[in-house]
Amino acid sequence: MKSIHVIIAEDEEMARKELTYLLEMEEDVILCPSAETGEQLVELYTEHEPDVIFLDVQMPGMTGVEAARRITDLAYIQPPLFIFTTAYDEYAVDAFEIEAIDYLLKPYDEERFLKAMKRVRKRLKQLEDNHVSEQSKRPVSSKLLIDDGERTIVLPPESIYYAAPFNRMLEIYTENTVIKSRMSLQELEQKLKGLPFFRTHRSYLVNLDHVQEITPWFNGTCNVTLKDKNKTKLPVSRAARKVLFKLFEG
Repeated sequence: MKSIHVIIAEDEEMARKELTYLLEMEEDVILCPSAETGEQLVELYTEHEPDVIFLDVQMPGMTGVEAARRITDLAYIQPPLFIFTTAYDEYAVDAFEIEAIDYLLKPYDEERFLKAMKRVRKRLKQLEDNHVSEQSKRPVSSKLLIDDGERTIVLPPESIYYAAPFNRMLEIYTENTVIKSRMSLQELEQKLKGLPFFRTHRSYLVNLDHVQEITPWFNGTCNVTLKDKNKTKLPVSRAARKVLFKLFEG
């Protein structure tokens, strides 16, 4: 059973405790620290990258809807699933403006909560299956054209170990060289679509064929060590870690 990391964003203490109690009864749920404001939630999301956020629509300062939009912009692979919580039925429509997976009315009904969790598990399974399916479609390798501003370099994709942005340039690392280009990491990722390249982190695109080992780090994250002469270590976010292991397991 895969763990589901959850953040509660709720400024009312009693509502927060009630939701915490319900979530603690779920065996596959791991609770991250809670937020009392939208601003706190954005910070906690960046640190913990939860799978699901239970989010109060009305909070002081940044509202729940505003926080959800901000987090969606920050997400680099897949935004978390949002379940809005509110004491007023009329606010439920706000939940669907940002494609929230569900909403719960306060005080919480246990049966309604369990239905929301069932929907969460089903959606997370669909997202994981879809991502693995896309990664497994590998067309025949072809040469890659990289413009470094002065010339166009013909580069075999398999020679790339990883790529990362630095000082407004994209640095592409091979065994013996670093090629700089003005293309974005997203553009390179699109060019390599279907090949064994994976975003281990929002700032790193890694050739999985050059990964030597995976080692745990902290808070559910890990590092990959590459097979290059420097044994380069690169971070893997917790959200990406789940997919990474799935890809290696086939």
